[in-house]
Amino acid sequence: MGRIAFRAWRRGFREADLVLGPFVDRVGPSLTEAELDSLEALLAQDDDHQLYAWIIGTEPTPATHETSVMAKIRTFMADHVAAAVAEGAG
Repeated sequence: MGRIAFRAWRRGFREADLVLGPFVDRVGPSLTEAELDSLEALLAQDDDHQLYAWIIGTEPTPATHETSVMAKIRTFMADHVAAAVAEGAG
């Protein structure tokens, strides 16, 4: 998980870091090998703005990345953002 966590936290685009880093820290250990492969493929994307757009749904996600991991990231983000707002962020 170390390499995946490093790549998730250091995307170069803060919004993506704040979703993917905590996702990997909290959900990553429970992912299956196939899901970890999907996550690694997703993290291999060079365009962080596009990756974030896929996560938040402002751009269509390519079929190759429309996986159970993407669904889990979106759910995590919705829950994570709601919790941050409840704590007074934003």
